[in-house]
Parts: sequence; C-alpha cells; structure tokens
Amino acid sequence: MTSTESIQTNANLLALEPAAQELLFTAARTANTFSAEPVSDEQLKAITELAKWPPTMANTNPLRILFVRSPEGKKRLGPLMNEGNRAKTLSAPAVAILAVDNEFHEKIPELLPYRPELRDAFAGDLENRKRLAKFNGALQAGYFILAVRAAGLAAGPMLGYDAEAIDREFFPDSPWQTILVVNIGKPGVDPWFDRLPRLAHEDFVAYV
Repeated sequence: MTSTESIQTNANLLALEPAAQELLFTAARTANTFSAEPVSDEQLKAITELAKWPPTMANTNPLRILFVRSPEGKKRLGPLMNEGNRAKTLSAPAVAILAVDNEFHEKIPELLPYRPELRDAFAGDLENRKRLAKFNGALQAGYFILAVRAAGLAAGPMLGYDAEAIDREFFPDSPWQTILVVNIGKPGVDPWFDRLPRLAHEDFVAYV
C-alpha cells in the first residue's frame, strides 16, 4: 500500500473530517517563502487562543510567545538567524519567537488551583523547572504549529538561530528562554521543498 493509499484509508477511521486532516496534517507543509499578505492581530490572537488548550504537565503551560512583525523587530531578529533562515524570516508577515518561562511555577496557583502548594515544591529547583519547561514547551510548540495551520496559514518552524543572542536581545533580565522560531503567513512563490517520505507503520509502532 502506498503512503497516499494509507492516508486515504486511515482518513475514514478518524472523527476529524478528511479536509481538516489534510489542513492540519497530511497536506500541510513547511513554507519557505511567503506572500506579502499581512497576518492580523485577530488571526494571531485566534491562533494563540486555540493553541493554549491541549495538555501540559499539571497544566503548567510554560510556553510564552513574542510576535515579531514590525520592520524594527525584523531588523533586530534578522542578524540572529542562521544565514539559511534569514531571508525567509525577514519576508514572513509574522514571526513567532516561542520561549519557555523558567519561572512558570509562579502561575501554578492560578492554573492548578486545587494544588497551589506545587508552586513551593518547584520554587527552589531551577534545573528541574528548566527541564520540565523545555519538555512541556516543546509539546506546546507542536500545538502552536497546528493552530497556525488551522487558521489557514503556513508555518515555518526553525532551529537555525542564535538562541542566547535572541534571549539577550528580546528577553533581557527575563526568565523566558527561546526554544523555537516560527515564520507565519500565506505561502509565496515556490514555497515547498519536495515532500519527504515518512516511516512505515511497522518501523515506528509496536504493540504488546
């Protein structure tokens, strides 16, 4: 069975409509060029409001987001991106710097009101907070990318940047720490690389 046939067969077994499956998963691609069509504040708010609902450990929600859209912001961010990512970052209508808050525990009484004492358990353990923030932030970054796609926009997630420099430039004297940069917008001219293969089911799934 080809990958296309497998996708079509599995689509009939899922509650999500096939068109939505394509929008979020099977037809979605990482964009490498973007059109000049702007991304509005309302769209960005809708994306973040959708992305905040899936689960994190103890509902800690450590992800923090800085949207960079102004020419001034792009001028500051551009030199901090790797050369291969710089042009597309500068051309994207919106760029999200995804960071984690290493002091996420301060929000625990608000986010986990039936166990507010968990805040104190994390207060003196920065290394554990960093570890959990990075793990849960990565989960939330995945949710964020799907939310961008749900808004009918293309996402271009990137790890090619100077994270420490971004933190110094945008989050000085802050517990926020960059984990991913995501370009956002409508695809531009020739935006896609060739679709790469995925593993066969038996190569990454086991049953006991």
